[in-house]
Amino acid sequence: MVVLAVVAALLALRGQEWVMFIGGGLFRATELLTSGNRYVLSTLAVSLKVSTVSVTVSAILSTALAALLSFGGFRYRDLAVALVNTGMGLPSVAVGLLVLLLLTKDGPLGPLDLVYTPAAMVLSQVVLVLPLMTGISHAALESVSPGVREAARSLGATETQAALRVVREARFGIATSILAGFGRAISEVGGVLIVGGNIRMADGTSYTRTMTTAISVEAQKGDFEEALAFGVLLVGVVLLVALVANHLQRRAP
Repeated sequence: MVVLAVVAALLALRGQEWVMFIGGGLFRATELLTSGNRYVLSTLAVSLKVSTVSVTVSAILSTALAALLSFGGFRYRDLAVALVNTGMGLPSVAVGLLVLLLLTKDGPLGPLDLVYTPAAMVLSQVVLVLPLMTGISHAALESVSPGVREAARSLGATETQAALRVVREARFGIATSILAGFGRAISEVGGVLIVGGNIRMADGTSYTRTMTTAISVEAQKGDFEEALAFGVLLVGVVLLVALVANHLQRRAP
Protein backbone atom coordinates (compact mmCIF):
# COMPACT_ATOMS: atom_id res chain seq x y z
CA MET A 1 0.00 0.00 0.00
CA VAL A 2 2.77 2.43 0.94
CA VAL A 3 4.87 1.50 -2.07
CA LEU A 4 1.91 1.82 -4.44
CA ALA A 5 1.07 5.28 -3.12
CA VAL A 6 4.63 6.52 -3.57
CA VAL A 7 4.99 4.92 -7.02
CA ALA A 8 1.70 6.48 -8.13
CA ALA A 9 2.94 9.90 -7.04
CA LEU A 10 6.22 9.48 -8.91
CA LEU A 11 4.47 8.32 -12.09
CA ALA A 12 2.30 11.40 -12.01
CA LEU A 13 5.37 13.60 -12.19
CA ARG A 14 7.81 14.07 -15.05
CA GLY A 15 11.18 15.58 -15.81
CA GLN A 16 11.97 18.66 -13.81
CA GLU A 17 8.92 18.20 -11.56
CA TRP A 18 10.17 14.74 -10.57
CA VAL A 19 13.65 16.07 -9.76
CA MET A 20 12.16 18.91 -7.71
CA PHE A 21 9.92 16.43 -5.91
CA ILE A 22 12.81 14.19 -4.91
CA GLY A 23 15.00 17.15 -4.02
CA GLY A 24 12.22 18.67 -1.94
CA GLY A 25 11.72 15.40 -0.08
CA LEU A 26 15.40 15.07 0.71
CA PHE A 27 15.57 18.68 1.85
CA ARG A 28 12.47 18.17 3.98
CA ALA A 29 13.96 15.05 5.56
CA THR A 30 17.13 16.95 6.48
CA GLU A 31 15.12 19.86 7.80
CA LEU A 32 12.92 17.64 9.97
CA LEU A 33 15.91 15.83 11.47
CA THR A 34 18.08 18.87 12.13
CA SER A 35 15.22 20.90 13.57
CA GLY A 36 14.42 18.28 16.19
CA ASN A 37 10.81 17.91 15.00
CA ARG A 38 8.87 16.16 17.80
CA TYR A 39 6.60 14.29 15.42
CA VAL A 40 9.43 12.83 13.39
CA LEU A 41 11.69 12.03 16.32
CA SER A 42 8.89 10.41 18.33
CA THR A 43 7.86 8.33 15.31
CA LEU A 44 11.45 7.25 14.80
CA ALA A 45 11.70 6.43 18.52
CA VAL A 46 8.53 4.29 18.43
CA SER A 47 9.84 2.36 15.42
CA LEU A 48 13.23 1.71 17.00
CA LYS A 49 11.83 0.86 20.44
CA VAL A 50 9.17 -1.58 19.21
CA SER A 51 11.51 -3.31 16.75
CA THR A 52 14.40 -3.52 19.21
CA VAL A 53 12.27 -5.06 21.96
CA SER A 54 10.58 -7.52 19.61
CA VAL A 55 13.88 -8.62 18.05
CA THR A 56 15.53 -8.98 21.47
CA VAL A 57 12.75 -11.30 22.62
CA SER A 58 12.83 -13.16 19.31
CA ALA A 59 16.63 -13.55 19.46
CA ILE A 60 16.38 -15.43 22.75
CA LEU A 61 13.50 -17.62 21.58
CA SER A 62 14.86 -18.26 18.09
CA THR A 63 18.30 -19.32 19.32
CA ALA A 64 16.71 -21.78 21.75
CA LEU A 65 14.34 -23.13 19.08
CA ALA A 66 17.12 -23.43 16.50
CA ALA A 67 19.25 -25.35 18.99
CA LEU A 68 16.31 -27.64 19.74
CA LEU A 69 15.81 -28.30 16.02
CA SER A 70 19.51 -28.99 15.50
CA PHE A 71 20.28 -31.06 18.59
CA GLY A 72 16.89 -32.44 19.60
CA GLY A 73 16.01 -35.94 18.55
CA PHE A 74 12.25 -35.62 18.88
CA ARG A 75 9.91 -37.50 16.59
CA TYR A 76 8.44 -34.71 14.49
CA ARG A 77 11.62 -32.72 13.97
CA ASP A 78 11.31 -32.62 10.16
CA LEU A 79 7.74 -31.35 10.44
CA ALA A 80 8.86 -28.66 12.88
CA VAL A 81 11.60 -27.53 10.49
CA ALA A 82 9.08 -27.40 7.65
CA LEU A 83 6.72 -25.27 9.75
CA VAL A 84 9.53 -22.86 10.61
CA ASN A 85 10.53 -22.55 6.96
CA THR A 86 6.89 -21.92 6.02
CA GLY A 87 6.59 -19.27 8.71
CA MET A 88 9.56 -17.37 7.28
CA GLY A 89 7.28 -16.02 4.57
CA LEU A 90 4.24 -15.10 6.68
CA PRO A 91 2.46 -11.94 5.43
CA SER A 92 2.56 -9.21 8.06
CA VAL A 93 -1.13 -8.39 7.63
CA ALA A 94 -2.08 -12.01 8.36
CA VAL A 95 0.09 -11.95 11.49
CA GLY A 96 -1.46 -8.65 12.57
CA LEU A 97 -4.97 -10.05 12.13
CA LEU A 98 -4.10 -13.18 14.11
CA VAL A 99 -2.64 -11.15 16.99
CA LEU A 100 -5.62 -8.79 16.92
CA LEU A 101 -8.00 -11.74 17.29
CA LEU A 102 -5.97 -12.94 20.27
CA LEU A 103 -6.04 -9.50 21.91
CA THR A 104 -9.64 -8.46 21.28
CA LYS A 105 -12.08 -8.33 24.17
CA ASP A 106 -13.38 -11.85 23.50
CA GLY A 107 -9.97 -13.29 22.66
CA PRO A 108 -7.84 -15.41 24.99
CA LEU A 109 -5.56 -12.43 25.77
CA GLY A 110 -8.39 -9.90 25.92
CA PRO A 111 -8.13 -9.29 29.70
CA LEU A 112 -4.63 -7.87 29.18
CA ASP A 113 -6.17 -4.91 27.30
CA LEU A 114 -3.25 -4.58 24.89
CA VAL A 115 -5.07 -3.63 21.68
CA TYR A 116 -3.70 -0.43 20.12
CA THR A 117 -0.66 -0.28 22.38
CA PRO A 118 3.08 -0.62 21.70
CA ALA A 119 3.00 -3.96 23.55
CA ALA A 120 0.58 -5.33 20.95
CA MET A 121 2.92 -4.17 18.21
CA VAL A 122 5.83 -5.94 19.89
CA LEU A 123 3.80 -9.16 20.09
CA SER A 124 2.86 -8.91 16.42
CA GLN A 125 6.48 -8.39 15.37
CA VAL A 126 7.68 -11.28 17.53
CA VAL A 127 5.23 -13.61 15.78
CA LEU A 128 6.33 -12.22 12.42
CA VAL A 129 10.12 -12.38 12.79
CA LEU A 130 10.50 -15.43 15.07
CA PRO A 131 10.22 -18.01 12.24
CA LEU A 132 12.62 -15.99 10.06
CA MET A 133 15.23 -15.70 12.79
CA THR A 134 14.79 -19.34 13.82
CA GLY A 135 15.23 -20.52 10.24
CA ILE A 136 18.42 -18.53 9.68
CA SER A 137 19.85 -19.54 13.06
CA HIS A 138 19.01 -23.19 12.40
CA ALA A 139 20.78 -23.03 9.03
CA ALA A 140 23.82 -21.47 10.74
CA LEU A 141 23.94 -24.26 13.32
CA GLU A 142 23.56 -26.93 10.65
CA SER A 143 26.45 -25.44 8.68
CA VAL A 144 28.87 -26.04 11.57
CA SER A 145 30.98 -29.14 11.02
CA PRO A 146 29.80 -32.17 13.05
CA GLY A 147 33.42 -32.59 14.08
CA VAL A 148 33.14 -29.56 16.37
CA ARG A 149 30.54 -31.25 18.53
CA GLU A 150 32.35 -34.56 18.44
CA ALA A 151 35.64 -32.94 19.44
CA ALA A 152 33.96 -31.25 22.38
CA ARG A 153 32.52 -34.58 23.52
CA SER A 154 35.88 -36.32 23.21
CA LEU A 155 37.38 -33.70 25.53
CA GLY A 156 34.82 -34.56 28.20
CA ALA A 157 32.15 -31.93 27.48
CA THR A 158 28.55 -32.67 28.38
CA GLU A 159 25.83 -32.61 25.71
CA THR A 160 24.86 -29.11 26.78
CA GLN A 161 28.47 -27.88 26.68
CA ALA A 162 29.01 -29.46 23.26
CA ALA A 163 25.84 -27.79 21.97
CA LEU A 164 26.96 -24.43 23.33
CA ARG A 165 30.26 -24.88 21.51
CA VAL A 166 28.39 -25.33 18.24
CA VAL A 167 26.29 -22.25 18.99
CA ARG A 168 29.49 -20.29 19.54
CA GLU A 169 30.86 -21.44 16.18
CA ALA A 170 27.61 -20.30 14.52
CA ARG A 171 27.58 -16.91 16.28
CA PHE A 172 28.01 -14.87 13.10
CA GLY A 173 25.11 -16.64 11.44
CA ILE A 174 22.97 -16.09 14.53
CA ALA A 175 23.94 -12.42 14.57
CA THR A 176 22.92 -12.20 10.91
CA SER A 177 19.52 -13.67 11.84
CA ILE A 178 19.08 -10.93 14.44
CA LEU A 179 19.88 -8.20 11.92
CA ALA A 180 17.59 -9.79 9.31
CA GLY A 181 14.81 -9.92 11.89
CA PHE A 182 15.34 -6.27 12.80
CA GLY A 183 15.26 -5.26 9.14
CA ARG A 184 12.00 -7.12 8.61
CA ALA A 185 10.45 -5.77 11.82
CA ILE A 186 11.24 -2.10 11.31
CA SER A 187 10.14 -2.08 7.66
CA GLU A 188 6.83 -3.93 8.00
CA VAL A 189 3.57 -2.01 8.00
CA GLY A 190 0.58 -4.38 8.00
CA GLY A 191 0.90 -5.95 11.43
CA VAL A 192 1.74 -2.80 13.41
CA LEU A 193 -1.01 -0.89 11.61
CA ILE A 194 -3.67 -3.46 12.53
CA VAL A 195 -2.78 -4.03 16.18
CA GLY A 196 -1.28 -0.60 16.94
CA GLY A 197 -3.93 1.61 15.38
CA ASN A 198 -1.41 4.15 14.02
CA ILE A 199 -2.15 6.57 16.88
CA ARG A 200 -0.74 10.08 17.04
CA MET A 201 -1.18 11.95 20.33
CA ALA A 202 -2.86 15.35 20.70
CA ASP A 203 0.53 16.98 21.36
CA GLY A 204 1.75 15.81 17.95
CA THR A 205 3.96 12.98 19.18
CA SER A 206 3.53 9.37 18.09
CA TYR A 207 2.10 6.71 20.38
CA THR A 208 1.80 3.73 18.04
CA ARG A 209 2.70 5.39 14.75
CA THR A 210 5.87 4.02 13.17
CA MET A 211 7.86 5.27 10.20
CA THR A 212 6.11 2.84 7.85
CA THR A 213 2.60 3.77 8.99
CA ALA A 214 3.57 7.45 8.90
CA ILE A 215 4.59 7.04 5.26
CA SER A 216 1.20 5.49 4.54
CA VAL A 217 -0.70 8.30 6.28
CA GLU A 218 1.26 11.16 4.73
CA ALA A 219 1.03 9.63 1.24
CA GLN A 220 -2.73 9.21 1.55
CA LYS A 221 -3.02 12.84 2.67
CA GLY A 222 -1.08 13.90 -0.43
CA ASP A 223 1.86 15.20 1.59
CA PHE A 224 4.39 13.31 -0.50
CA GLU A 225 7.38 15.35 0.63
CA GLU A 226 6.64 14.42 4.26
CA ALA A 227 6.17 10.79 3.23
CA LEU A 228 9.45 10.85 1.34
CA ALA A 229 11.17 12.33 4.38
CA PHE A 230 10.06 9.39 6.50
CA GLY A 231 11.06 7.09 3.64
CA VAL A 232 14.59 8.51 3.68
CA LEU A 233 14.82 7.88 7.42
CA LEU A 234 13.56 4.33 7.05
CA VAL A 235 15.91 3.50 4.19
CA GLY A 236 18.79 4.95 6.18
CA VAL A 237 18.06 2.65 9.12
CA VAL A 238 17.63 -0.41 6.90
CA LEU A 239 20.82 0.43 4.99
CA LEU A 240 22.76 0.65 8.26
CA VAL A 241 21.44 -2.77 9.28
CA ALA A 242 22.42 -4.21 5.89
CA LEU A 243 25.95 -2.84 6.20
CA VAL A 244 26.36 -4.41 9.63
CA ALA A 245 25.02 -7.74 8.34
CA ASN A 246 27.43 -7.64 5.40
CA HIS A 247 30.32 -6.94 7.78
CA LEU A 248 29.38 -9.94 9.93
CA GLN A 249 29.14 -12.21 6.88
CA ARG A 250 32.65 -11.21 5.87
CA ARG A 251 33.95 -12.11 9.31
CA ALA A 252 32.20 -15.45 9.37
CA PRO A 253 34.63 -18.38 8.92
